[in-house]
Amino acid sequence: MMTATSTAAARARTPSAQPAAGRHEVAERIAGTLQLLQDHVAITRRIVRAGDSVYEAGERFGMLHVINSGFFKTINLAADGREQVVGLHFKGDWLGFDGIAAGQYGCDAVALDTGEVWSIRYDALLAACARHPQLLGVLHQAMSREITRDRDSLLSLCTLSADARVADFLRYWADAMAQRGLRHDQITLRMTRAEIGNYLGMTLETVSRALTRLSREQLIAFPERGRRDVQIPDVQALGAYVQRSLAPASTTLQ
Repeated sequence: MMTATSTAAARARTPSAQPAAGRHEVAERIAGTLQLLQDHVAITRRIVRAGDSVYEAGERFGMLHVINSGFFKTINLAADGREQVVGLHFKGDWLGFDGIAAGQYGCDAVALDTGEVWSIRYDALLAACARHPQLLGVLHQAMSREITRDRDSLLSLCTLSADARVADFLRYWADAMAQRGLRHDQITLRMTRAEIGNYLGMTLETVSRALTRLSREQLIAFPERGRRDVQIPDVQALGAYVQRSLAPASTTLQ
């Protein structure tokens, strides 16, 4: 029987131990997807800067969006007006799947820095998928990865301690950079500590204390005080730290 502990442990173990060949495959997949879209559908390219919205909650759905460069977050608005960060997105990720069912976007998609988004009309994409089955496969795989990420985020909130959640967040960010052929031994967090806490279900103070403890254990380091740059000497060590934190848990999913 699969337990919450074993599932989350597998998640913590797999990305951090991902070999260079596996990361190369991810980069090739992203490049192949972008090329396939260029070949078979009309694309609207848009340059965005930090704080720009790709779309907003309640806006009529009509397009899907693919990130060609940059970093993005998706935000839900709580009933009391507070913003809740619900997703982080990198090059090759799709934005807008939440709009398909209801005919309108369910959240805001916002740029965290300067980047480029490719926008594709959904009806044109479906027509192209009918002509090119390979494109339909790419679309289904993207949806599947989105579902998997949402499940893993929920498991992290349910099973990991505060320090392990922050470690797992940093590991995920670093691994996303490595998969895209970018530097991952030192990353620049495009989110404030308050936003990180919002995403991880923690307070700003808890995030700060967790970062301090991870630094004390030499899992991370800060080149300059107060900056968002974080050095990660060994991504696998972060994954191992997360795995160790799961050892005492024994909750079983029914």
